[in-house]
Amino acid sequence: MSMSRRRFLSLAGGGVVLAAGASSAVFVNTRTPHVALAPWDQAGTYEDARLHALSYALLAPNPHNRQPWIAELVNTDGVVLYRDRQRDLPVTDPFGRQLTIGMGCFIELMRMAAAEQGYGVDMVLMPDGDDGPVARCNFIAGDGQPDPLFEHVMERRSHKDLFDERSVDSETELQLRSFASIFSGGDEKRLLRETAHDAWLAEASTPQAWQESIDLLRIGKSEINANPDGIDAGGAVLEALAFAGLFTREAASDINNPGSRDAIESTANAILSAPAFTLTRTPGDTREDQLEAGRQWVRLNLMTTQLGMALRPVSQALQEYEAVRVYRERVHQQFAQDGSTVQMLGLLGYGTLPDRTPRWPIETRLLNA
Repeated sequence: MSMSRRRFLSLAGGGVVLAAGASSAVFVNTRTPHVALAPWDQAGTYEDARLHALSYALLAPNPHNRQPWIAELVNTDGVVLYRDRQRDLPVTDPFGRQLTIGMGCFIELMRMAAAEQGYGVDMVLMPDGDDGPVARCNFIAGDGQPDPLFEHVMERRSHKDLFDERSVDSETELQLRSFASIFSGGDEKRLLRETAHDAWLAEASTPQAWQESIDLLRIGKSEINANPDGIDAGGAVLEALAFAGLFTREAASDINNPGSRDAIESTANAILSAPAFTLTRTPGDTREDQLEAGRQWVRLNLMTTQLGMALRPVSQALQEYEAVRVYRERVHQQFAQDGSTVQMLGLLGYGTLPDRTPRWPIETRLLNA
């Protein structure tokens, strides 16, 4: 889970006040990492139907914003997709399940974007087993049916902060049930809230897991533009802290640092503030199941966007390392008694629209560019 950059403001144990006047206004207004955000503006500007589709696909949600996709263009109508193993999360995602789910999100957005141009996409998933490509795809002109959810791709976000107090009503639940299981009350909601909260605190207190996130911090505009993946920590206040030597990876590595405690508590409070929870389940836990979970998740995210809602993944309770094993077992004992696999747990409600997340341009993710 990405940590909200707003929650590192007290790394030094106190606030930072920028000097008033024209110079501070210029500083504030020039902290946007435009280079890292350019792929959002470039989406859909490519003539090649495959690049057109891939330019939207790269906006997909994915763990820690690792963007694990690599695409190879084959002949005039083929695309082979790979998961970049150099972007793995060995501590918190030891089997690559979550990153594979991210690949499923990517695949679904690619398919939807191709359909907008009238192309169908014929896919063979995991054609050579786990050591080979994720998918071999052929684009077929005239075979695509546009998907109404596609119009929300550019507004889709993963929520990062507290939720509003507004509840999720029964009519809205009904609209979402074809995308995921929804829990907005009763013992099931209480169990999910408690489990997600406690699993998050367990991860935050596990040094190797916490450090995995800290190593992926991109602090300030220059770092974000140079390496637009991982957890972006930008903006005027954070850059002022970093410039003063008060916001560093070393400081953030210490979970007892005031800023780290604030980051941990803010996520815990966001979990407790969620009016509803979502579960995405698959019959099994094969790579194909994981890819399908990603396709389901991004469609849920697009539907919540259409409804003006906020959705946030909270993955700690489903991860496969020892510190959180008890929480994964609890979720499956309660919600997967039929032998299915719970692939995604989400917070659902209402809140402000987050900023766009940095992305690598599609040209940097092509194997044969």
